[in-house]
Amino acid sequence: MKRSSTFAALADIVGVLLFCAIGRRSHAEGLTVAGVADTAWPFLFGAAVGWGLSRAWRQPAAVVPTGVVVWLCTVVVGMLLRKASSAGVAVSFVIVATAATAVMLLGWRVTVAALRRGSAQA
Repeated sequence: MKRSSTFAALADIVGVLLFCAIGRRSHAEGLTVAGVADTAWPFLFGAAVGWGLSRAWRQPAAVVPTGVVVWLCTVVVGMLLRKASSAGVAVSFVIVATAATAVMLLGWRVTVAALRRGSAQA
């Protein structure tokens, strides 16, 4: 795996874990490794599906299509797995998760694209 792919995969993993940790903290569920892992696994699996479907290793920092596919798979697969495992999938949670993971998974890609454009113009 190229260095850029490794960075991108780690950025996506950290983004999902951060989303889950913030969510657990905001609901006073505790920030244990086991608790965050329990919340994060469906979303991490969804992100992995997105990586496979988009072949993210080819253009790992691309917002479109890579970032969008990874983000949508993270949310859709994550929610389906939560539902299958009897975890909560309230509409408000789906909305918050969709918005928060967009910031986490697309945000760093948008930043990289802007920095690349800026350095290309310099």
